[in-house]
Amino acid sequence: MPTKTLQIPTTDGQADAFAAFPDHGERHPGVLMYADGFGIRPVLRELARELAGHGYYVLVPNSFYRHGPTPLVELPEHVGEEVRPAVFAQLMPLIEAHTAERVLSDADAYLRFLTTQPEVGAGPVAVTGYCIGGLYAMRTAAAHPDQVAAVAAFHGPVGADGPDLFSKLTAQVHLGHAEGDMTPEALGELNQALDAAGVGYTSEIYPGTIHGFTMSDTDAYSASGLKRHWDHLLPLLDRTLSNS
Repeated sequence: MPTKTLQIPTTDGQADAFAAFPDHGERHPGVLMYADGFGIRPVLRELARELAGHGYYVLVPNSFYRHGPTPLVELPEHVGEEVRPAVFAQLMPLIEAHTAERVLSDADAYLRFLTTQPEVGAGPVAVTGYCIGGLYAMRTAAAHPDQVAAVAAFHGPVGADGPDLFSKLTAQVHLGHAEGDMTPEALGELNQALDAAGVGYTSEIYPGTIHGFTMSDTDAYSASGLKRHWDHLLPLLDRTLSNS
């Protein structure tokens, strides 16, 4: 599986990024993958490689490149509860500084870069995101309705911008919520807002999961939650992207 470390030109500098793509010379549909707050690390590279193995060019940018290249924070191999508070104390200022304006400015640059890579075919792209990256994915899809055909967000604060964001979506949407993040009542309200906006979507609570369940390097990891994520993500991409 070919992988590359790349530099994406943005209005504020260069964002370092990781890319994985199939090892045969054709062009493939592009997927922009936003990492969680912990950023690009082995588990994210593994997710990107696994997705690329299904026939996609997957680009994972360092969302917080303004503060330096990956890794911004030295992470242990396993981010257990005992180190989590100290890690978050370092990360929260970066997340707070990453305003909606910055997310959208970067999204323009990331999509421009992704769609002009020689390994990426013409046609629409998809955007996926984990945790805070799920919100970035939703903002990106809403800002680029002509380019983004599918968006998937997992254990992300996807309703943080309110229903106005949903009204701009034309992409097919899948939202996989952690049971620890979302009550059935809150899910009902979120889905009602998606219905009102006319969005084509699936949105569900993954049973027995807590925030961060897709990440195998954390205590939140759920093997069944990660499998359920693939069971939703792969058919969504297959339906919406022309995977030749």
